[in-house]
Amino acid sequence: MNFEASSSGRNLNEDNPLDYIEDAGSKMVVSVHHFPMILCPISPRVFVLPSEGLVAEAYLSAEHEDSLSPGLPPLSSGWLSNADDVPPGATLTAHFLYHFASKMDLKMEIFSLGDMSKAVGKIMTDMSSLYDVGRRKRSAGLLLIDRTLDLLTPCCHGDSLIDRMFSCLPRRNRTASYPQVKGSGTQLKHGTSYLQRAPLDVLIPLTEILYEEDHKIDNFHLLESVEAFLGGWNSSDSDSQIADLIKLGQILHEKPVHSDLEVLTGSIISSENFRGTPFLEALLDRRTKDGALLVKKWLQETLRRENATVNVKSRPGLVTKPELQAMIKALARSQSSLVRNKGIVQLASATLLTLDESTSAKWDAFISAEKILSVSTGETTQSLAAQIGDLINKSALLGSHGNKAKKELSQGVLSLQDALLLMVVGYILAGENFPTSGSDGPFSWQEEHLLKEAVVDAILENPSVAKLKFLDGLREELEANLSKSKPEETTKETSKQLDIDDFDDDQWGKWGDEDADDANKNEQVYDGMQLKLELRDKVDLFFKFLHKLSNLKRKNLPLRDGSLTMEANFSEDTYMGKGVLYKLLTRVLSKFDVPGLEYHSSTVGRLFKSGFGRFGLGQAKPSLADQNVILVFVIGGINGLEVREAQEALSESGRPDIELLVGGTTLLTPDNMLDLLLGDCSYI
Repeated sequence: MNFEASSSGRNLNEDNPLDYIEDAGSKMVVSVHHFPMILCPISPRVFVLPSEGLVAEAYLSAEHEDSLSPGLPPLSSGWLSNADDVPPGATLTAHFLYHFASKMDLKMEIFSLGDMSKAVGKIMTDMSSLYDVGRRKRSAGLLLIDRTLDLLTPCCHGDSLIDRMFSCLPRRNRTASYPQVKGSGTQLKHGTSYLQRAPLDVLIPLTEILYEEDHKIDNFHLLESVEAFLGGWNSSDSDSQIADLIKLGQILHEKPVHSDLEVLTGSIISSENFRGTPFLEALLDRRTKDGALLVKKWLQETLRRENATVNVKSRPGLVTKPELQAMIKALARSQSSLVRNKGIVQLASATLLTLDESTSAKWDAFISAEKILSVSTGETTQSLAAQIGDLINKSALLGSHGNKAKKELSQGVLSLQDALLLMVVGYILAGENFPTSGSDGPFSWQEEHLLKEAVVDAILENPSVAKLKFLDGLREELEANLSKSKPEETTKETSKQLDIDDFDDDQWGKWGDEDADDANKNEQVYDGMQLKLELRDKVDLFFKFLHKLSNLKRKNLPLRDGSLTMEANFSEDTYMGKGVLYKLLTRVLSKFDVPGLEYHSSTVGRLFKSGFGRFGLGQAKPSLADQNVILVFVIGGINGLEVREAQEALSESGRPDIELLVGGTTLLTPDNMLDLLLGDCSYI
């Protein structure tokens, strides 16, 4: 808070400071803007909660048989807990949505699907009053959905440019957190309640894009452009930017820039320039190829507006890395245009790095593997089990190559951790397509035995698999076992040379040591067998967790009748490969019944039902399709593919008058789902 200087030019050193304070106080203007709950808008129609905020970090389910992770709602098995048993994450989410509706001056008609969503809807309904409901507010529909009704969509690698960006680009490091301070007594009582979600701040390494190593340019000219770029980047942090600029100048004149995150980074959303927001909103509705073509079109329009020329061949309907890079650097040559078009520069740079072969190869390998698993579900369990086992065996072969693993990973070969994520996808698909399988799992005993042995062998070949909670307590032993086996393999090659010395005169001195060598070998064999038995016990726990995932359709009550998987009213092509958000909105907007969808009556509605309803003045149950504003909130998180599919469902319904908003606890990537299901944030 700063006092404005008075017109008379007096200061505190004058004889009468009270006159100055009175004069300054009359000119001081204080404005306080307060919003009790904070959100992260990805676009004007899509938002999530802050990853390091209290709402997103609070656990959504305590550990019990229907729970998968503290970051996900429990399975919707039909229980509706009391208010005392509702997790803090559900309570805080209800308070956030209630305050969000009040700040937007909306009267919410609440619908819920899933046990956790019902609990949140009940809390919101209990918070309302006659005064809140009776006021003249704009009516809106709120649709709450549990994430556990569809775990397949966020685990898979869909055709979405935004999802690729958030998965491939680096993130900002987490700030120092204090779970003891943030967590309440209820949270600490449950132990693994504090969630450490990955920050949503995507960092774009602009230095390596702006630096032209292949062309002979004047480094000072580039330094001037970056100076203007930093000057318009964040005016509130000019001192640190000057220091960064000095470092950048030294690096440019000494050597090429490789430490890209230490000098200059960009963000996927330009907060200082409003043009970045509609760009990102348009990309949310596009597939990967269409989104890249749209970015190319925006760059061409910006270059025409800036009267900048690019000497590069352009092919219609195709986006290439040299073309994007040339257009970005053309905008960077002009200081004013670089600052003026910061939003499109950042977004185009993110697209360039996302579509690079070194980063997109792995994503494409995931898509190919997921398609193979999906096709195999249309055949037999033997075919699907064989495909899953093949993925595990390939990852084990990759781990056995040692130093070559990193090079092959950059070429798109999947690691063991990736294969285990695909195994999760395969078990969910098996549970949906083979409902007649046994209760212990979708596969037969022989098929699952082969899969278990494949996983055990793969972990022994690659024990450095990180973020897998079921391996806790065995990581050090597994790495020590691998380090023991490697010298044995290397000594086999040199043993032939040592055999030449078998005829030395000193052979009698070695007599008697054979028994000791045999004892050491027997001890190593025993330790190896003991480690393998312990590992098999850990793998058994992992497969029990996979059985729980394969029972999602059977345990989640809203999915049992198959209304959200297939329906005679909709064609197979419409539903094939779509997530639950698309299927639910398609049914709701077509005014079909959705089993399990509950409407939460407001205070006035309950009064009409219990009191005035006796005199025939009862109110009919409203329909979500009758609302002009619909807010869909997924408790547990959303991804970019679901946002696009929700817009597709709205456009196919023929209701352009409906304004659709999509929100969620966080923005989920496949890596986030791996951490929630198998990593530190899991109950496995």
